[in-house]
Amino acid sequence: MQLSREDLLLAYRRMRRIRDFEDRVHIEFAAGEMPGFVHLYAGEEASAVGVCMNLTDEDMISSTHRGHGHCLAKDTDVNGMMLELYGRKDGICGGKGGSMHIADLSKGMMGANGIVGGGPPLICGAALTAKTLGTGNVAVAFTGDGGSNQGTTFEAMNFAAVLKLPVIFVFENNGYAETTASHWSVACKDIVNRAQAFGMPGISVEGTDFFAVWDAAREAVARARAGGGPTLMEVKVPRFYGHFEGDAETYRAEGEVAALKRDHDCLKIFRRRVVEAGLLSDADLDLVDAEVGDEIEASVMLAKSSPMPGPEDLLTDVYVRY
Repeated sequence: MQLSREDLLLAYRRMRRIRDFEDRVHIEFAAGEMPGFVHLYAGEEASAVGVCMNLTDEDMISSTHRGHGHCLAKDTDVNGMMLELYGRKDGICGGKGGSMHIADLSKGMMGANGIVGGGPPLICGAALTAKTLGTGNVAVAFTGDGGSNQGTTFEAMNFAAVLKLPVIFVFENNGYAETTASHWSVACKDIVNRAQAFGMPGISVEGTDFFAVWDAAREAVARARAGGGPTLMEVKVPRFYGHFEGDAETYRAEGEVAALKRDHDCLKIFRRRVVEAGLLSDADLDLVDAEVGDEIEASVMLAKSSPMPGPEDLLTDVYVRY
């Protein structure tokens, strides 16, 4: 299936927005402008956007502690996100969630999660709701290679397979569980091989290739919507920053990150492929670059000039009414 020109521009814009957002957060956090703790997603853009472009606002996703990219791929408002990371009153979670607990239910983004492997059991609830009510919606759990080893993840996969829930378990394997290389922490060579144990289809995909991710996700989403049950996707992606901001990354080889940025940058790969195929021009993509650059700059200026929550906000949002 061929993506339209509009879809290609949307895919590039969302990936560029994630990259610029993360690069700017890297700078602002290092300058001491942001409170809390930050984990960046840069390098993995094609995974989030390739999956989420197959979803609607009614389809739910759960994220990891590296959740900014998943939010932006689900089209969460960039200003609301920047305000949130700055801890401002008008942030998308009132400045109370910050980087690690950001959420946007209006877009089907159930939240970033500080618990490794916390997303898969959470998303099974959304999938069970969709199946029970017959909505036709699907649910996607983004998890890392470290989260793939958690008992909660195995339990969720078994539960989804037994009940044939409309779930996709996306394991973004960036080669490190925090600071431990996955060949030390994951017993099998490829996470995708675990799908067989739970009786569900497994797909391994190169995560720097937006088109490969989009195609694999399209097939898995269609199967879930049609009642075919869960799918496991292993998406192999590079990680351009450390586990957390401030990480000295002494566990990585000298020159490793530079080589990843040079040879495995999903934005460069996307640009080369669409330009060579005559689908978009460099000028088209340069315009997107400029517009997103202005958008991110404006979001930072807005966040810096916006008020912090006051004492009157301390006791709001404590309880939720259903």
